Amino acid sequence: MVAQIELTDEQAEALDKLAASRGQSVSELILSGVAALLRQEPAHDRDDLRQRALELSGRFRSGLTDFSIEHDRYLEEAFSD
Repeated sequence: MVAQIELTDEQAEALDKLAASRGQSVSELILSGVAALLRQEPAHDRDDLRQRALELSGRFRSGLTDFSIEHDRYLEEAFSD
């Protein structure tokens, strides 16, 4: 895949300086930055997200017997000033 990005003048200048100080090209810096971002935020497909949500279901207890009915009231109380 080929992608074209537009940087501000400040970003381009900063990347040029960083690339020179590291002995790398700007392209190498950008590719390593993208790789680092993707490692931090792994992609989850819809089935994976659904499975993760199902695994959490029922794991926590509020101690409230009417939470499923009064959840709006409890949320309002929790987030009011």
